[in-house]
Amino acid sequence: MRVPAKEDDDVPLVAVEELVEADGLLFGFPTRFGSMAAQMNTFFESADSLWAEQKLVGKPAGFFVSTGTQGGGQETTAWTAVTLLTHHGMIYVPIGYTFGSGMFGMDAIRGGSPYGAGVFSGDGTRAPSETELALAEHQGKYMASIVKRFGPVLPS
Repeated sequence: MRVPAKEDDDVPLVAVEELVEADGLLFGFPTRFGSMAAQMNTFFESADSLWAEQKLVGKPAGFFVSTGTQGGGQETTAWTAVTLLTHHGMIYVPIGYTFGSGMFGMDAIRGGSPYGAGVFSGDGTRAPSETELALAEHQGKYMASIVKRFGPVLPS
């Protein structure tokens, strides 16, 4: 099964070989039935040569996700994706509760968890809330601060 490309989609494609060039990585993917979409899994499986040569060892990485519903599996998607990082020897960087009070609000629908930023997309017509956007920005800044602490990962 394949998801057709959108005609107006100007998001650049990344080849797995390009992952080596990054100092840190945040992977974003949609959730299907509580786990990452098959297309993302295929992308990670195509990185077997990077795994064999241990090219991603020590690289900080995290996730942000999109689900159709509140019970769609944002936490389980990130949780099960950690195994991919583990096999590559990457360092998982969750956001925990570093977003502060924005993580505890119960007055509005909000995606995201200690595992990473998230959005509830519904049928595709729901735009991210201000809180979801702020959490995503926070995660990016938080990851950048972690990457700066680690410095570049030296090749083995």
